[in-house]
Amino acid sequence: MSWITFEVKTARRAQLVDITERVAAAVERATKSDGVCHVFVPHTTAGVTINEGADPDVARDVESLLGELVPKEAAFQHAEGNSDSHIKTVLVGPACSAPVRDGKLALGRWQAIFLCEWDGPRTRRVDVGVTAL
Repeated sequence: MSWITFEVKTARRAQLVDITERVAAAVERATKSDGVCHVFVPHTTAGVTINEGADPDVARDVESLLGELVPKEAAFQHAEGNSDSHIKTVLVGPACSAPVRDGKLALGRWQAIFLCEWDGPRTRRVDVGVTAL
């Protein structure tokens, strides 16, 4: 399996960025067969998830609720100012997988892949690989 890498520039401290089209393009470059797409972000303050992409309010709700669950001002031992971002990444995770059918990303009708930025704005790396079946 070879990896295809791209970068995403985020604009806010907390932001879900739809990267579905870029992941789909990487999948189409990687294979023409069935398999599993792996998406990974090598960061401790950003993650990746699959969720609804049709209604942008869903992404805003995720940003808002995780901000309430893990507030920036909480009393953390790690005192660099981004401790909440580490916890949010633990909750979301740094990787996700999705099926590939006939060389195409096979998400559900309403699904999208999101880079979850918790300590932006920054430039983030996204790694995409496909394991053929």
